[in-house]
Amino acid sequence: MAESISAKQFHDEQGTAGWHVLYGGAQTVFPTNSFATGVEFIRRIAQATVLVGREPDIDLRPEAVVVRTASTPRGRLDTLDVELVRRVSAIAEELGLRADPSQLHTIQIAIAEAEGVSTRDFWVAALGYESLGGFVVDPLRRGPRMWFDEIAAPGRGRTHIDVAVPKDRADERVAAIVHAGGRLADDSHSPDWWTFASPDNHGVDIAAWGDVNDQP
Repeated sequence: MAESISAKQFHDEQGTAGWHVLYGGAQTVFPTNSFATGVEFIRRIAQATVLVGREPDIDLRPEAVVVRTASTPRGRLDTLDVELVRRVSAIAEELGLRADPSQLHTIQIAIAEAEGVSTRDFWVAALGYESLGGFVVDPLRRGPRMWFDEIAAPGRGRTHIDVAVPKDRADERVAAIVHAGGRLADDSHSPDWWTFASPDNHGVDIAAWGDVNDQP
């Protein structure tokens, strides 16, 4: 029976190099030299999933294949995900493909709500999403998931975007935002996450905490 594991435990396992734990599970990007190579890669992954008993989310583009474990809708990890990742990485190596985490990030949206106000049903109806625990999610996991941030006095820019990045890419992303004119609003939680404001005060959190979390 598969056992739940943390992001830290995932990284400690052999065969997980190049993968990172962002919103929605462990994932990585494999650049490909052709669309046909991507199709062959996916075909072999599909065969491997029969043996593992776990099917990943796969996004095929002419330039790359993105693979994400999806053991649960909320993206919690277990030991079966580790086995799946090992097999996918082995198939990639056979095809001469290398993971490129520099292209990896995942986005979610934090909806600001006044105390006692719920907009969950509105967003479910507007986006065709569904409720899942504390989130509103795309049933096919295409669009960003949403969570709800209760604040005392909602105002312009209070609804913000969360961008999850690999732990070893966070400083690079933070520097890029500063260079682009972003204002560092809060770094009291770094290196887990940083809060920035755009020149017109829209908020963005850069989050690396998911990739270092030590709780399953």
